[in-house]
Amino acid sequence: MEGKTRREQIIELLNKSSVPLSGSELAKLLGVSRQIIVQDIALLRAMDKNILSTNKGYILYAPDRESRRAKRTIAVSHTDDEMRDELYTIVDYGGKVLDVVVEHDVYGQLTGDLILKNRQDVDEFMEKIHNSSDQSMLTLTGGHHFHTIEADSEMILDAIEQKLKIRGYAL
Repeated sequence: MEGKTRREQIIELLNKSSVPLSGSELAKLLGVSRQIIVQDIALLRAMDKNILSTNKGYILYAPDRESRRAKRTIAVSHTDDEMRDELYTIVDYGGKVLDVVVEHDVYGQLTGDLILKNRQDVDEFMEKIHNSSDQSMLTLTGGHHFHTIEADSEMILDAIEQKLKIRGYAL
């Protein structure tokens, strides 16, 4: 299969999917290696395709639709043991956790896309951390980090930030 045709199929598959598709899933569907998919995704991004890589796989997003939602970056700090409670607090009050950002002395700003919108997403994320031999990004900064949170209104973001302060997570 020609690369251009395959990349068009990737866009079509992502467009039709209601859930993120992993590189391995796309590779299997298209009969190529996962590395070919990674290269195709990089080329598609270079062509201004709005493809986001999450811990669950690739998704297409519409910047114009997403930009109408309220967004805020909130500085937080907690231990690994408190992570689930912090994330539950955000999603339970109507927030969507877009990412986690840490400031590293050597590497500067490190960002990990999360895209957590409900408790199931949080539980799946926590399960991945639990089953991984890697440590969470919090270990790099003693628990201090930032989350970009999206919600339907500034009022909801205010409520989330207030709840995080009450629970001792927001700085």
